[in-house]
Amino acid sequence: MKKSLSIVGVIVDKRTDAVPRVQEVLTRFGDSILARFGLHDPGEEQHGLITLNVRDKQEKIHELMGELTAIEGVGVKSMEMK
Repeated sequence: MKKSLSIVGVIVDKRTDAVPRVQEVLTRFGDSILARFGLHDPGEEQHGLITLNVRDKQEKIHELMGELTAIEGVGVKSMEMK
């Protein structure tokens, strides 16, 4: 099956609580992640935003997104590029 090239955006609310679990998931899917860019909003909300460039089968990308979405305070959206 052909691999897709996608952009996955991850928003993390209450960053300090969710980040360890998010990092675990990203580490497990590290072979699929081509690039990662993260930044945090130091405001009262403590949001974090992570952008991932991912290449893999759609099923694996959906699995990554599902595991991230299952973490409380984490939202995920994606865009298939190719």
